[in-house]
Amino acid sequence: MTLYIVWALIGLQVKHYIADYTLQWPSMIAGKCDLKKAGGYTHAAIHVAMTLPILLLCGLSLATIAALAVFEFVVHYATDYAKGWYDCKHKLDVNTRHFWAVHGADQLVHQLTYAIILAVIMMSMRV
Repeated sequence: MTLYIVWALIGLQVKHYIADYTLQWPSMIAGKCDLKKAGGYTHAAIHVAMTLPILLLCGLSLATIAALAVFEFVVHYATDYAKGWYDCKHKLDVNTRHFWAVHGADQLVHQLTYAIILAVIMMSMRV
């Protein structure tokens, strides 16, 4: 079981890097602070789509996978929306400590989401 968790963690980390830092285009970034724009929803959906193979490889039930997919989508979207809204309202400068503290908080929430996903995988693998 330990090896599954390590590989799932690596998969989630690589997925996060790809989805957050290489697969975002300007319309996604710009749309994160507006509930009416598709950018934030598309970005969260990409995260979920890339998580699904990891969950499937862990042998989780389809119900568990569906619940984790909804959980990740809602938390990821809400976190990015809150950060985007705050950024839009305060016009944070990338060269300030304030910007990086907000960015770090956003990333912390995403990492805690993965910790919860890993906990569910571990609980599901118990016999």
